[in-house]
Amino acid sequence: MRRDVFQAIADPTRRDIINLIAVKPMNLNAIADNFDVSRPAISQHIKILMECGLINIKKQGRERYCEPRLKQLSEVAQWVERYRKLWEEKFDALDNLLEELKNNDNQ
Repeated sequence: MRRDVFQAIADPTRRDIINLIAVKPMNLNAIADNFDVSRPAISQHIKILMECGLINIKKQGRERYCEPRLKQLSEVAQWVERYRKLWEEKFDALDNLLEELKNNDNQ
């Protein structure tokens, strides 16, 4: 199954994992300690994040550390930006209309 960054961030647990490791790389147990779900469930989330290219796992001795690869989120930022511009234009037009109506009422 092909996974993409949108699928990765669709789940709140995965977003929380990204937020945790964005600050500093963490081992799998440290990540799992932050959640009230099973370690296998966290491992599945980690696997999806890896498949989507948002994290990289490095082995250090017996530990496996998750490191962020947040450049992949630029795809989401580009997608969101299109809609931000669209809504900004709509709100500007609404502001103009409300100002026009207010001026008409004052006359």
